[in-house]
Amino acid sequence: MFLCIRNHHVFTPVAHRRLALPVFTSRVSAGFPSPAEDFTDGVLDLNDLIERPAATFIVRVSGWSMSGAGIFDGDLLIVDRSLKPRSGQIVVAVTAGEMVVKRLRLKGGRWWLVPEAPEHDEFKAVEMSEDSEIWGVVKNVVRCLT
Repeated sequence: MFLCIRNHHVFTPVAHRRLALPVFTSRVSAGFPSPAEDFTDGVLDLNDLIERPAATFIVRVSGWSMSGAGIFDGDLLIVDRSLKPRSGQIVVAVTAGEMVVKRLRLKGGRWWLVPEAPEHDEFKAVEMSEDSEIWGVVKNVVRCLT
């Protein structure tokens, strides 16, 4: 099930069954290879990424304005609407009729939606207006590499 808002697809997570996958205790090397270990640290059920299913939605990212925060074009964001947004958190908001993902900042008594893309100086912070609305706090990022 999903809701489409101006070419943005917002997905509602549906958990019909648990999907437990092994989690290895050792980290995978991104530099020089290290010997493999033959034991796991338990299992991770992907449903565990969603604490409050009734208040959670998933949205796909379009664009690069949050690349400095590790959020890239095509990523899926798991967003919790039940959390009270605080300065410094990454949020999904609607401002000027557009859905955006930005870092929420309180500066000088005003709320701002701030991009994090040091390699792209065309992205500017946007002050929240009375028409702006925060839809939720980003809890997790899911990236598909293939």
